[in-house]
Amino acid sequence: MLQPSEHGTGYIADVAGKIATTMQQMGVAGLPRNYELFYEAYTGSNRELVADILNLGGRATQEALDDIGERHLKHRRGQSIVEDARDTVENKIKEVMLLLLREKKSLESYNQFLGETSSGIRNRASLTRELLEKVVDVMASATDATISHGRDVASSIADRSAELGTLKAKLEEYKKLSETDPLTELWNRRAFDRRMATVYENQKSVLFGALIVADLDNFKRINDQFGHPVGDRIIQSIAKLLKASLPRDVFIARTGGEEFAFILEGLSEASVAALAEEVRRATERGVFIDRETGRNCGPISMSLGVCMAADATGADDLYRKADKAMYASKAGGRNKVTLHLKQQEEPHLRKDWLLYKTE
Repeated sequence: MLQPSEHGTGYIADVAGKIATTMQQMGVAGLPRNYELFYEAYTGSNRELVADILNLGGRATQEALDDIGERHLKHRRGQSIVEDARDTVENKIKEVMLLLLREKKSLESYNQFLGETSSGIRNRASLTRELLEKVVDVMASATDATISHGRDVASSIADRSAELGTLKAKLEEYKKLSETDPLTELWNRRAFDRRMATVYENQKSVLFGALIVADLDNFKRINDQFGHPVGDRIIQSIAKLLKASLPRDVFIARTGGEEFAFILEGLSEASVAALAEEVRRATERGVFIDRETGRNCGPISMSLGVCMAADATGADDLYRKADKAMYASKAGGRNKVTLHLKQQEEPHLRKDWLLYKTE
């Protein structure tokens, strides 16, 4: 059965199969929007969403699932854009094709007129000034009409191109919403999965790429003591802190309830470790006051795990090792940064962890 994610379980390769199995057990139709709903619930980034799905039990009707999607997934409101876009694009293309067809016929008629006029002139034994003036007038009139028609076609095509540009902007906005965590406005797990898949696309990304997995320590205490709404506000504050602490080119995602992940490029191992330590210290120094009650909800700390892309065989392995390093920080007393060492994968060498401990 579906469970909220309390901790990372590695970059699971068969996540799609697990979600499909859960949907089948609950009698849910294998529609894309249902898979999306269960995917969001599976990551555990929205506890209320998970609770609503679990409360359905054997009553997982499509109407009930769509209602849950409308309430919890904000980007669902923009799905009509995608549905309408197909018809809109098809209609605009048909309109453009019709315009081009008319333009083709207009040019064919004009060419035929020129041909007949030229043939008529060649076949006449003599041409008078009066006749030439009539021919010129007729040709000028036909040419003006053809040019005017061409301008109208060009203007109409430009108008339709502008309409398609507006539609494209709406689709881009929908895409952004579908990959954004609604609570923190960071990238969500879907966006993270896609971004992770690109890490091993080229040698530069592998040599100078890295992943940091971070998880807030003892966050269940915060939710139990102050309530989930306060916990959500703290997570929002953490998201703002992360944006302020990390360079703008770092990919920051909320991958679970209180778990975050950062994909970095172009940095040495020492620089990545230093950035992770900076994030840890910033979280530790943060002041988290509940604005409604004035209570101090801190202190709050974060455990982090680091792995360089060059020390893993692929995206799955990279996440697994960074996640394992993060749990080494948890096991070592929390509020630490643990750097995965390549030597750990070599059994003949001493297995060890490089710990950046709180001073």
